[in-house]
Amino acid sequence: MSEVSNPFFNAMEQLDKAAGYISLDERIHTMLKQPDRFIEVAIPVVMDNGTVKIFTGYRSQYNNSLGVYKGGIRYHWNVTVDEVKALSFWMTIKCATVNIPMGGAKGGVIVNPKELSEGELERLSRGYMKKLWMVLGSDKDVPAPDVYTTPQIMGWMRDEFEKIIGKEDPGVITGKSLDQGGSEGRGFSTAQ
Repeated sequence: MSEVSNPFFNAMEQLDKAAGYISLDERIHTMLKQPDRFIEVAIPVVMDNGTVKIFTGYRSQYNNSLGVYKGGIRYHWNVTVDEVKALSFWMTIKCATVNIPMGGAKGGVIVNPKELSEGELERLSRGYMKKLWMVLGSDKDVPAPDVYTTPQIMGWMRDEFEKIIGKEDPGVITGKSLDQGGSEGRGFSTAQ
């Protein structure tokens, strides 16, 4: 990927320009040049035909200076490390710009969800949560829907998280269906 089309490179150029315009403290500028944590996971999924396929998943927790991390999870065949890092950076900036007391995060899985059965999609979603539950939670990092993730997917993730921790935590995920404790609003995610 060339630097011109690299979203994280572009995000860092934007940061550098903005830092100059507002005379951003150099310590803050330095802190914003990389995520606090970036996690890559291998998610094994038993497919309907009995084979196992490994999907790559990511979670970027960019900055939580203003509060718990917050950001969507996207399921897309073109998800990249640099895209996820850039989107988590931009989420950090969006929350800070409008004084929302949350940090920025983003997640993704390299997958074409249209090619999975409902059962495979559920196993993938639960598998993502099994790999990342220890860094998520209403007091740590709250995922949301994004490209090709639905209220049903968010519900599976919440259910899996609560099974793992052994108690309810409805705030662990936003974008759930109403019957899963979600709120009224749009019933779909980005690009659907």
